[in-house]
Amino acid sequence: MKTELEEKPRWFTGSYLMVWIANFMMYFSFYFVTPLLPLYLRDVFDADKATIGLVLSGYSVAALVIRFFSGYIVDRFSRKKVLMIGYAAFALFFAGYYLTGSLLLFAVIRTLHGAPFGLTSVSSNTVAIDVLPSQRRGEGIGYWGLSNNFAMAVGPTLSLWLYSTYNNYNLLFTVSLLTALLGLVVNSFVKCKYRPLVMEKKKMSLDRFLLVQGWSQGICIALIAMSYGILSTYIAIYSKDVLNITTGTGTFFMLFAFGLILSRFVGVRALSKGYATRNATYGVIVVAVGYLIFALWQNLYGYYISAVVIGFGQASMYPAVQTMFLNMTTNDKRGTANATILTSWDLGIGMGIIGGGYVAEHLGGYNSAFMMSAVVSLMSVVFFLSYAKKAYLRNKIEN
Repeated sequence: MKTELEEKPRWFTGSYLMVWIANFMMYFSFYFVTPLLPLYLRDVFDADKATIGLVLSGYSVAALVIRFFSGYIVDRFSRKKVLMIGYAAFALFFAGYYLTGSLLLFAVIRTLHGAPFGLTSVSSNTVAIDVLPSQRRGEGIGYWGLSNNFAMAVGPTLSLWLYSTYNNYNLLFTVSLLTALLGLVVNSFVKCKYRPLVMEKKKMSLDRFLLVQGWSQGICIALIAMSYGILSTYIAIYSKDVLNITTGTGTFFMLFAFGLILSRFVGVRALSKGYATRNATYGVIVVAVGYLIFALWQNLYGYYISAVVIGFGQASMYPAVQTMFLNMTTNDKRGTANATILTSWDLGIGMGIIGGGYVAEHLGGYNSAFMMSAVVSLMSVVFFLSYAKKAYLRNKIEN
């Protein structure tokens, strides 16, 4: 007689591996340049804190707008074709950074770059879920996040080393461009399951673009993302100007990713057993503790310890909430579910970049901005425990 483990289908398939590697390359190219863009804007265009926040928020705004429609696009059309088109556009936009001779032109190109990123991340997530057996979906989602986590560990560390060694921003843009193009090639080998295209015409409504019943979970994600938007955008300048360390940002992201990866391995088994709400609860609480450590313990010890704590909590929370979104809808709305959670994330990131830049410029500097991130993360804990968790249990369905 076969054991329960033997009866479960294998989740680690060739197509899953290909889309996992391509997703790693997409996020590597993203994280490779993102931490240094505030320094780039300040050094090359002499931009102040508020301007930096406004310019960089355009990327999230564009991703937010396209993600509002991307779930519908991914569910209606061929997911593989949508993935390839979005990924190709995402890669080619890195070449546009060579042409940014003015702050305005950079702002335009950076903003437009957010659109293919938004479409590609939704389609990539959805394709990954499609190639996973339904019985192993929780595990697959947990390991899927590692592609992002590894990129976050390697990307900023390598880019900060190259920057400190060569002081050449175009070199950074070139590495991101080539990595993304390689990811496009890898994605071409992904084999998606046949899925009949949705051709029927239905009345247009909000639930065709967003998972309306997941609005409360979306708010929690947006609040966590707002805190992260503040931290990830301004930490490089904060490290250099306040803590007087140049390579510390790379170490911070390595420790952050270590916490992410450790949490993924610990939490995957719980997700496979259906403990999504438990993981999400632990995650939002640990994240809030991490931001409090960063904001209140303002030295190298607090700086590095908070990185591990925030990473551990975020990796526990995010795949759990993603699983909750998928558990509130049917299989043919996976794209919409993924678009909703990513839209919430982009909304929070954008608010964090703009709000953090404004506070840092006008209301007390970076210390005040990071204190705001701690307060916002505490708000996510209160809202999740008081409402969002209960709302999920009411709306959960069986696929």
